[in-house]
Amino acid sequence: MENKVNIYVVVPAYNEENTISDVITNLKNNNYKNIIVIDDGSTDSTYKIAKENKTIVIKHPINLGAGAAVKTGTDYALSIGADIIIIFDADGQHMAKDINNLIKPIINKEVDVTLGSRFLDKKSNVPLLKKIILKGGVVLVFLMYGILLTDAHNGLKALSRKAAERIIINARGWEYCSEIIEEIKIKKIKYKEIPVTIKYSSYSIKKGQKIYNSLNIFLKMIKKWLIE
Repeated sequence: MENKVNIYVVVPAYNEENTISDVITNLKNNNYKNIIVIDDGSTDSTYKIAKENKTIVIKHPINLGAGAAVKTGTDYALSIGADIIIIFDADGQHMAKDINNLIKPIINKEVDVTLGSRFLDKKSNVPLLKKIILKGGVVLVFLMYGILLTDAHNGLKALSRKAAERIIINARGWEYCSEIIEEIKIKKIKYKEIPVTIKYSSYSIKKGQKIYNSLNIFLKMIKKWLIE
C-alpha cells in the first residue's frame, strides 16, 4: 500500500558532514528514496556530500535554525506532491526502519500526525540527564497545551498532507517541536505516539541539545505561550 503513497523524507542538517551520507544510505536501504536535505547554512561539506548522494538539496545561505529548515523542507515537499512527510534528523540518531510504523496509522486514516517516542519501549537507553530534561519538557507541554505525551521533543515524526498544510511553523529553533504540538491542540488534529529507537553515540550526544539550549527552548516556549 505504501508504494501508492508519495512519501518524502525531510532532513534538516547543519554541519553534519560526518553523518549525512550514512543517514541518506540508511533511508535508501529502507526504500525511502524521496529525500529532501535542507542544508541550514552549514560551513562544512554537508551540501556537497548530500548532492553526491543524489538527494534533493536546498541550502539556506545562513543558519536559520531547525524549525526554519523543517518549514523549508515541508513547504517544498508539499509543492512537489507529497502525501506523507517524514521529519528525520541528520545526526544519525534516527533509524529508517522506524518509519514504516510511523506511516501506517496515517495510511490507514487513523490519524494525521504520528510522533516518535523513545520512552514507549526501552530500546533507546536514554542517558539519565537527557531523560530528566526531556521529561521536564513533557510536563511543560502538558501544562501549556493540555496534551500528555511521553516524549515532547523527538525530531522523528510524520505528517499527512492535510496536517502539513494546516500546521504553521513560525519558530526558527528546536522549539518548533512544541509549536507542532500546539498546532495539533488548537486545530484538533488527530495524532498518535509511536515507539522509535534513538541511537546515542558520542557524536550525537555532543551534537545534541545542551542543558543551556534546552532551558532556552523552554523559555522561548513559555514566552510564546504567555504572549498568546
